[in-house]
Amino acid sequence: MGIGYKTSWLAVPGASGGAVADALGLAGRVAMDWDAGTEAAYRKGVFVASPVDGWTLAHGRIDLDAGRDGDGPAVLAWLGSLGRRFGELQYFSTDRVGECHAWARVEAGRVVRAYCYDGCVGDVLMRLGEPTEIERRLGVGLRGLEEGRERWGEAEWDDWHAAMPDEQHVMAIARDWGICPLDIPDGTTVVDGIHGFPPDAG
Repeated sequence: MGIGYKTSWLAVPGASGGAVADALGLAGRVAMDWDAGTEAAYRKGVFVASPVDGWTLAHGRIDLDAGRDGDGPAVLAWLGSLGRRFGELQYFSTDRVGECHAWARVEAGRVVRAYCYDGCVGDVLMRLGEPTEIERRLGVGLRGLEEGRERWGEAEWDDWHAAMPDEQHVMAIARDWGICPLDIPDGTTVVDGIHGFPPDAG
């Protein structure tokens, strides 16, 4: 078991697991290994893994970004607060069932890039900053929030939908930006991580 699809995660470079757990306000902390922690966080709570290649990953399918899904301002405010603490970090979220996919990048304490497409509502909910090189190569993160869409014809809408991301795009962006959890081999982390519950956990 590992961090992969149908979840949300943070990637924080150069930070300890304890520092990330503190920033997320995790309560009820329990030490868990990679397999147990990632599996538990798919059900409830958040798992902060021990660092891998200089990155600390924190994931939770439900509780990592609880109360913020689909709300651009809330996500940006949350990431901004974490950015003021760590300076640099990344956020990713993917859900193939609802086709909701998001990514964001914080540099020097500021959110410099953020994008979220929600297939359930059929629209882009968050678009901040310029697309990065990998997004341009993949052809995603370029469209959304255009004016005058009420006058579009079928062909224009087909082009728009074809430019929307899927879960593979999210993984490719994570890989290009620094670390993709799918690429972490089994047995890489030998030190226990931390599982706990953020204040907004349901």
